[in-house]
Amino acid sequence: MPMTSIAIRQTGLVTSVGLTASTACAAIRAKISNPGVTRFIDPAGRPIAAHEVSLDKPWRGLHRLARMAAMAIEECLVGLGPEEKARVPLLLCVAERERPGREDGLDDRLFGEIQELLSTRFAANSAVVAHGRVGTAVALASAHGMLQDPQCPGVIVAGVDSLLSWPTLSAMEQGDRLLTDTNSNGFLPGEAAGAVLLGRAGSARAELRCLGVGFGVEKAHVNSEEPLRADGLATAIKQALVDAGREMHDMDFRITDVSGEQYYFKEAALALSRTLRRRKEAFDIWHPAECIGETGSASGLAVLCVAEAACRKGYTLGPNIVTHFGNDAGQRAAAILHYAEAL
Repeated sequence: MPMTSIAIRQTGLVTSVGLTASTACAAIRAKISNPGVTRFIDPAGRPIAAHEVSLDKPWRGLHRLARMAAMAIEECLVGLGPEEKARVPLLLCVAERERPGREDGLDDRLFGEIQELLSTRFAANSAVVAHGRVGTAVALASAHGMLQDPQCPGVIVAGVDSLLSWPTLSAMEQGDRLLTDTNSNGFLPGEAAGAVLLGRAGSARAELRCLGVGFGVEKAHVNSEEPLRADGLATAIKQALVDAGREMHDMDFRITDVSGEQYYFKEAALALSRTLRRRKEAFDIWHPAECIGETGSASGLAVLCVAEAACRKGYTLGPNIVTHFGNDAGQRAAAILHYAEAL
């Protein structure tokens, strides 16, 4: 499905290193990281380190997620009047249903609480996208269809997540997946919220466009004992490239949701070897999680916000970007981005 009509108009981002898109992206560009110890203790009696968002009140659970999401979405609503807001659908990306320690109320209460905090009502075709880290790509594909309606002024894709609850941390710790003094093959858990306002592409101004989206399934997922060949991710990237009318050698660099585990870096390298058919001197990979931690369903929005800021401020490695995402259960997704200059 060609996606040339999608462009990012506004961004919003709430992370441990910044509470707005501009501050968070500047910190990520500078490689600033701000992990701290949490109130959670591992079985050895050591505090678990994590990237925690600093809010003005100690909200917990669903209320905390709603506050972070509302902050990110509010950045994207700047310039929209009340009538326009009511016609804008919100696609809210949350944790996949099989995620250990998933917060109750994500499917039926979080959306309403966000609307109350923002004192607004989004369009009736808004939806909750419960697909974890691949949710951003699922929402991009849905937004393309929504923007075919001339009455739709835009679509907001938002994502919010937190791994900082004991049920989630306990499951990750038992699986030896957390980065600790005794385990280098792991990630630092985090929390974040991100949002982008999408509109139809035009030629009057420079803009970051989504040209294609692809999906795949990896049978040799992180918890599998099968040999990893990166079949699922390679399929997703190839499909996105076909959508975009591009080849892998046309792309300049990658931004992904990888957060520290060797499995996902190996998968990214294998997928590159299976999709790149011409030699390139360099094919860099950016991973915002090194600064903000593993942020689950918010990680894809962080990738989009970082890409948009880098393009707009002129510090990218080129205008063509491959982004890709993966869930622990094997779902894979990729999106091809292109920064178009104003004509």
